[in-house]
Amino acid sequence: MLSDVSLLPQWLVFSLVGLPQFSETVYSPSMPDIAQSLHTSVPMVEYTLTIYLAAFSLGMLFWGKMSDVHGRKPSVAAGLFIYVLGCVGCYYSPTITMLLASRFLQAFGGSAGSVIGQAILRDVFHGKALSKAYATMSSALGVPPAIGPVVGGIIAQYFDWSYVFVFLTMVGILVVGCVASLLPETLAREGRKNHGLVRIFSLLIRDRKVLVYTWLVGCCSGLMFSYFSEGSFYLIEMLGLTPFHYGMTYVCIAAAMIGGGRVANMLHERFSVEQILPIGVGVMVIATGMFSLCAVATHYGYLPPLAMVIATVACHMTTMVGRCIVVSTSLSVALAEYRWCAGTASSIFGGMYYVLISLATFGLGTLHNGTLLVMPLYFLALSVIMFVALWFLRTDAATQH
Repeated sequence: MLSDVSLLPQWLVFSLVGLPQFSETVYSPSMPDIAQSLHTSVPMVEYTLTIYLAAFSLGMLFWGKMSDVHGRKPSVAAGLFIYVLGCVGCYYSPTITMLLASRFLQAFGGSAGSVIGQAILRDVFHGKALSKAYATMSSALGVPPAIGPVVGGIIAQYFDWSYVFVFLTMVGILVVGCVASLLPETLAREGRKNHGLVRIFSLLIRDRKVLVYTWLVGCCSGLMFSYFSEGSFYLIEMLGLTPFHYGMTYVCIAAAMIGGGRVANMLHERFSVEQILPIGVGVMVIATGMFSLCAVATHYGYLPPLAMVIATVACHMTTMVGRCIVVSTSLSVALAEYRWCAGTASSIFGGMYYVLISLATFGLGTLHNGTLLVMPLYFLALSVIMFVALWFLRTDAATQH
């Protein structure tokens, strides 16, 4: 059991949570090449992200409970081993079917890092310290999903798409080694209990606050992962960017996510959760609304493609700032009353919002029609849903007072 907070290597915890996000985005510049190489359709390739997210939600249910029973460190090590096996399977995939199956295995194992990393933070930090830890994590987590397409763009430009998964295999092995040698156990043996999934799920599903935070996190992250899924087709095939230049746009996205995490940290110093959430949601509604207006103007010939590229990146950067504010705030308070079953509660909560994320990416993949209008209007709809969810939260709080 960890007794000194300073002994926790937070960079490693953030790496565990960020590795699955890195894995989700590093191959996005290669998605058009994957469709051609495996002789399949664009929606089928986009479904590799959908099945990744669906497996992720199942894995979070499994690994959170495992960590409550067997401890954080051995559980995350086992999950990462399965993740590496999934990466190897992706490399050897000759068909889209095998790639889908391997991505499922990769996500199931990788989800251990996400759910257990969050549980570790809840083991160690409390109150405002936990809110700040999550804000810092949101800032740090701007790097992995953003540099993923940069690395993936270089690989796609000079190598075959399958080499992306060779790279992920090596990264996975490196993280396993760091976990084995550097990660302390944060859950004492006397605190390890076999909490019933059904019991905890019944508590969470009846908690209106938890449900609203589930919708907020699910819609925020659903928007982000939908961009990861559709963005390569949007910017490469529709607007003419090369895979390398598409990957480089994520440097801007990374800067926005890092900045968003820092903004969230500053907001936590001055405002309450009830004041912070509307700021984040408002930023996202405005950004997706502007994105939609620019897309309509380009569709009807009022904006040239280059201007639409700039508008796409700028609007998504702004959206990511809002997302960092909403997600870090929601994650820090959603399970405040469930610290006694942190691992299991985190896994169920994560599973719930990852179901929403996978549905969001599936919806965009299904609506894909080769025009510039679908993605921005879809993002605007998700932002409006978040606004409605936030209204329910504020109404519920007013009723209780």
